[in-house]
Amino acid sequence: MEKGRSHVSLKDLAREIGVSISTVSRALNNHPDISPTMTLKIKKLAAEMNYSPNPLAMGLLKQATRMIGVIVPDLVTHFYSSIISGIEQVAEEKGYYILIASSSESLQKEIKSVENLLKTRVEGLIVCLSQETKSYGHFDRLISNNIPLVFFDRVCRTDEVPSVVVDNVDAARKITRHFYKNGFRRIAYIAGPDHLNISLERTRGYLSGLKSCGLDFDPELLVKCNMSSEGATKATARLLQLQERPDAIFGINDTVAFAAMKEIKRHGLKIPEDVALVGFTDEFHSTVVEPALTSITHPTFEIGQEAARLFFSQIENPESIPVQVVLKTKLVIRKSSVK
Repeated sequence: MEKGRSHVSLKDLAREIGVSISTVSRALNNHPDISPTMTLKIKKLAAEMNYSPNPLAMGLLKQATRMIGVIVPDLVTHFYSSIISGIEQVAEEKGYYILIASSSESLQKEIKSVENLLKTRVEGLIVCLSQETKSYGHFDRLISNNIPLVFFDRVCRTDEVPSVVVDNVDAARKITRHFYKNGFRRIAYIAGPDHLNISLERTRGYLSGLKSCGLDFDPELLVKCNMSSEGATKATARLLQLQERPDAIFGINDTVAFAAMKEIKRHGLKIPEDVALVGFTDEFHSTVVEPALTSITHPTFEIGQEAARLFFSQIENPESIPVQVVLKTKLVIRKSSVK
């Protein structure tokens, strides 16, 4: 073998024994055309030379790379890393690998990630849409060619593509009712952009919760932001400057809630005595901020597992009708929302 090369190839094994590459390949796959003696000889050499198959090369030979492309909005938060772990577990059980790309909440990066992953010959994609994604044409190629595609959390085209979501309506309703049971009446919600399903569904849950508690909806208490810390800070400031400020706020995610917490404290107000606060997604930081943040926790690992299962069901049955798996969330109550 040439110096400087760490990976032993089929070609190296074939050269060492003096047979064709196809003979080596068939022997390693226990093909009946290869004699037991030759098969044993090739396998023994493969073990001695620490040969392991190259998944990409094997995939190209079979027209199946056994790789799944996964696109997430970011790689930093526990929310996405836990979902990726769930996907990876199911993929490994099926003998598949995953390639991960981050859109960094950018539509253009998401489009580029789709292109790049398809160029590497992944067998399909599992995707959470970026915050900027309002048009979905970059997925047309996959849908029209029956290339497996699954959306999770932030989803679109659910009549054409299988998806995994949580019951956002129920989750936001739980938060609103929790505030009410703890004596809060001016309940505000910092939402995200209207085109995101998670924002619309959580708004519906908020309105439903108010109604079930006998509270009137005040449009001043529903504000929107781009889900960044800066946007959330401005949204919180607007709420706190109202003539009759809210006594409780919940945010579309924990990034929004952490920014709101900082802004509430900057105004010299106490949490939860002056303003109660609840987050959404239950990042690790929820337990280390002061006061500890009440939050909706997602079954993130299970979301990943279900997304992967939907992916493999498409491989096994390409004509299957798209389904949506809806999982339940849990409200984890901490100091930030209880007087």
